Amino acid sequence: MKAILLFTLLFLTGLPVSAQKDELRLPQANIDSMSYVKPTNVSIEHSDYALVAGGSKGIGYGIAEALAKRKFNLILIARHQDALDKAKERLEKDYKVHVELLKLDLEHESTADSIARWCTSKNIHLKMLCNVAGLGGPKDYLSLPLDSLRYMVRLNVESCMALTLTLLPLLEKNKPSYILNVASMAGLAPIPIKNMYSATKSAVIFFSYSLRQQLRKKGISVSCLSPGPVFTKPEIVQYTKKHLGWFGLKMAVPPERVGEIAVRNTLRGKMMIIPGTLAKISSFFIRILPRRWVVALYGTAAD
Repeated sequence: MKAILLFTLLFLTGLPVSAQKDELRLPQANIDSMSYVKPTNVSIEHSDYALVAGGSKGIGYGIAEALAKRKFNLILIARHQDALDKAKERLEKDYKVHVELLKLDLEHESTADSIARWCTSKNIHLKMLCNVAGLGGPKDYLSLPLDSLRYMVRLNVESCMALTLTLLPLLEKNKPSYILNVASMAGLAPIPIKNMYSATKSAVIFFSYSLRQQLRKKGISVSCLSPGPVFTKPEIVQYTKKHLGWFGLKMAVPPERVGEIAVRNTLRGKMMIIPGTLAKISSFFIRILPRRWVVALYGTAAD
């Protein structure tokens, strides 16, 4: 069992960079000036929509696809227009739903308010909010500049908090409704080599538990997805094969499967969602062991 824990902890402390520093600063889009075309055969006022922040690829796209299979129309938010366009084309072609695109950087303070105003002005029948956008990688506290660490905190925690708060009136208006926050198994315990990442994901988990209690009488269900390894990039697959061998490959869950599990369990009202049997077992031991033991195991795995 100790070997399994060490393998798990090593994986969670060594994922490759998900965004390079020179990609982190993008101009804020003016959402209020964006063109909007009403879909031909879709009534905006009476169609169920789900908003996926970070929905153009990876886990976010997996969640968007699972929602499209259930005939949710979608609002996808991401920083790169080409990825958004490709996601829209595939989803509309394969599932015959309507997809709106908002090219925005969720780090900016004004973004959440702008999105809420846009949804309200279009009378979007919002039934689900999915806070997926986040930043991680092998470089973390002590190895990243301060502005990058601040960006991680703003994207991983502040954007989730802000977008949730600004869209609560719409979600309550269209109840029963759902909030899905995406954290990570890394948020279940302190990780020395991924100090800030594990701290931000822990904040998302705690925020989700508390918010679920706060909204229990408002007809809004809150869930939190906390996956283990997910192969969203080829370099992650190569890293897993090199460092973890069969255990890492067995533990990993494809992003489309993660999305399906996340959406299915969110609609069922489940709070904590951890895809994969091995991930569930590993997360159980991570949560019950004393924190000082887990920190020591993470430190050992990283050395």
